[in-house]
Amino acid sequence: MEVLIMAGQLILGLSILVGLHEWGHMAAAKMFGMRVEKYFIGFPPKIFSIQRGETEYGIGAIPLGGFVKISGMIDESMDTATMNQEPQPWEFRSKPAWQRLIVMLGGIIVNVVVGIFIFILIAYREGDQFLSSSEVNKYGIVAGELAQEIGLKTGDKIVKVNGKPFTNFSEIVSSEVFLGSNSSYTVNRDGKELVVEIPNNFIEKVSDPKQKGNFIRAQEPFTIGELIPGLPAEKAGLQTGDKVLTLNGKPIQFFHQMQDELDKVKGKQVTIVVERAGAQKSIPLQVSEDGTIGFYRNSLLKYTTVEYTLGEAIGVGTKDAFNVVFDNIKGFGKIFRGEVSASKALSGPIGIARMFGGVWDWSRFWYLTGLLSMVLAFMNALPIPALDGGHAVILTYELVSGRKPSDAFLENAQKVGMVLLLGLMAFAIFNDVWKAVF
Repeated sequence: MEVLIMAGQLILGLSILVGLHEWGHMAAAKMFGMRVEKYFIGFPPKIFSIQRGETEYGIGAIPLGGFVKISGMIDESMDTATMNQEPQPWEFRSKPAWQRLIVMLGGIIVNVVVGIFIFILIAYREGDQFLSSSEVNKYGIVAGELAQEIGLKTGDKIVKVNGKPFTNFSEIVSSEVFLGSNSSYTVNRDGKELVVEIPNNFIEKVSDPKQKGNFIRAQEPFTIGELIPGLPAEKAGLQTGDKVLTLNGKPIQFFHQMQDELDKVKGKQVTIVVERAGAQKSIPLQVSEDGTIGFYRNSLLKYTTVEYTLGEAIGVGTKDAFNVVFDNIKGFGKIFRGEVSASKALSGPIGIARMFGGVWDWSRFWYLTGLLSMVLAFMNALPIPALDGGHAVILTYELVSGRKPSDAFLENAQKVGMVLLLGLMAFAIFNDVWKAVF
């Protein structure tokens, strides 16, 4: 079921984005009097279509894409038969270069607008909730294996990121840190400050799904929150609001300590001492085979909540949307400099589906859809033949030089671009499978 939910979210998100992207091309083409022969979401074979005027609107069986066929344009269909005939006034090739350029940029522009719009709505509706630096540093951090690998320790208090004070815990694990160069943390350890350097290729490790939650989190005092019906905590008599003091005699102050101790006693009987209404109570219970007892924690750390007005949300959402593009540029920079490997940095459809997760969460769905909209705009803007960016480069050359490339050149450029794109797609899918298996 989880796989179906992942696939469903991916297909829905991409169908929305690809449909809007291709609509951007179609709307611009129709605005300049070009004939649009086909508008399809998904690739052939055709599932359904309907003719409206000059345009056939349809849905293809392969959901990870879509296309618009504009008369007189050499595109991925490689239908060049009409190119040997006299140009007609309604054809793409008959229009001025500036109009053709707008048509080619139409999809990118729509994706950027959609991405910004989604991020603005998220900022306005959800605001922001975060742990402040002062709240985190009441107790310091929990250093997972990856954090320990670069020299951090549980209990460290991070006071600066890249030499600057920070206000939001998310700044510690931001793209500025992992996509930048020569990043560092300034740490207070036992009253002394020291600098912990972050390797330039560290993003390969922290972005690995298998290492999720294995870097840094806050040391979190807690009480027992909601109990899950039918699981050991409820059966044994734990109650919401109980404060755990010990587990099998081991003192428990923070949630990660509780997790660590439970991992050691999977499937065994334990005794938990809790504080309830000012008195201590000893409770025996059976730990499940996966090392859980069935409750949600109630964190005693205080989260800061920020609500944005519509005007503020416009600024925050726009900044968040374009940060996606800037992060992609930084990521490509790391690949080209050899600081990270392409196989570990790039994801295909399987990797993207895993980002959505196996539970349908509309907040996460729309956040990832907004993110993918900006990524789709960025990728399509790359100057690769067959992509919108490749067409835009050729049209810009025509505008500047006043010379139109030959149809043979455009056809060969399209073929080269298609080979590159198919090769990249095959690499991404194979890479996803490899990472999932190994």
